[in-house]
Amino acid sequence: MSTKLTVYQLIADIAKDQHKTLAPLSDDLVLLDSGLDSLCFAILVARLEDKLGIDPFTASDDAYFPVTLGDFVKSYEHAVAA
Repeated sequence: MSTKLTVYQLIADIAKDQHKTLAPLSDDLVLLDSGLDSLCFAILVARLEDKLGIDPFTASDDAYFPVTLGDFVKSYEHAVAA
């Protein structure tokens, strides 16, 4: 499964578990408009670290916070490829 599909699947799973209504997932979806709250994003980052073995937001000294879902996915794709 690709990194993008892994992220999308985990988002759907977390939204279901947390009883959140998701906006349609797309690369240009602004994360703040996704329907997930801060707890959901914390769970997402933890699950991605378990699944992919990396957290790109703590692995780098250069803090970058993605705005869109596409940016978020790219952060993981770049970290996995490194």
